[in-house]
Amino acid sequence: MTFTVLSVAGSDPSGGAGIQADLKTFSALGAYGAAAITALTAQNTRGVTGVFPVPATFVTDQLEALFTDLDVRAVKTGMLGDPDVVQAVASSIKKYRVPNLVVDPVMVATSGDRLVSDDTVAVIRDRLIPLATIVTPNLPEAAALLGWETVTPDTATKAAEELRSVGAHAALVKGGHSEGDEAVDVLADPDGTHEYRAARIRTRNTHGTGCTLSSAIAARLAQGAPLRDAVGVAKR
Repeated sequence: MTFTVLSVAGSDPSGGAGIQADLKTFSALGAYGAAAITALTAQNTRGVTGVFPVPATFVTDQLEALFTDLDVRAVKTGMLGDPDVVQAVASSIKKYRVPNLVVDPVMVATSGDRLVSDDTVAVIRDRLIPLATIVTPNLPEAAALLGWETVTPDTATKAAEELRSVGAHAALVKGGHSEGDEAVDVLADPDGTHEYRAARIRTRNTHGTGCTLSSAIAARLAQGAPLRDAVGVAKR
C-alpha cells in the first residue's frame, strides 16, 4: 500500500534540497509525495542568494486543499520563512490531527547561510515543536532553538533532552556539522537516548542532506515503522 507524505517547505531550483529533495526521497521509499510550498528560493549547491516568501494565507489554502482530499499519514516541515507561515502550518496540523509530524527546523543552510529571523525561531519552538513526533535540528539549529551559544558533540545528548522538554515527543540532534571520523546523531525519546553512528563521508556534496534525512523519517513513520527504526533507515 502506498501512503501519502506531505512536505511543507521551500523550493530549491537546483533540485538538491527543499521540496524537490523531499519528493525524491518519498518516492525512493515507496510513499506518495505531496508538497505545499512556503517559499521560492534562488539557490544552488553552493549557497542561497535569494528568498521569496509565499504569503501565509496562501500556504493555508494549499494545506486546506491537500488535507481535504488526500489521506496524509505524515507531514515533514522544512523552511517555513516567517512567523505567520509557521502559525498557519501549526494551525492546519492541529485542525487536521496529523498523525506524524517531522519538524526539520531549517534555519541554517548546509552552506552556512542563515535562513530565518529570531522571531521565526521562537514561533517554531513555541508553536510547532510541541506538535512534533520528532524534531531534527543540526548542531547550530539546536543551539538556536535552545538559546545556547553552541551545541557540540559533547552536549548533543543534553540538547536533545532539552528539546523534548520544549514539547517534542522526540528530538534527533544531528552531528553532521561536527568533526571526526564518525557522524553521530543523538536521539532522545520517551525510552531514553540512543546514538546513530556512521562513518563520516568526506565530500563537498552535502547540499540537502537534512531535507533528505527528515523526509526519509516521515516516509517510514507513514508506513508504520517504530520511531527508532524509522530514524535508523533514514540515517542509512
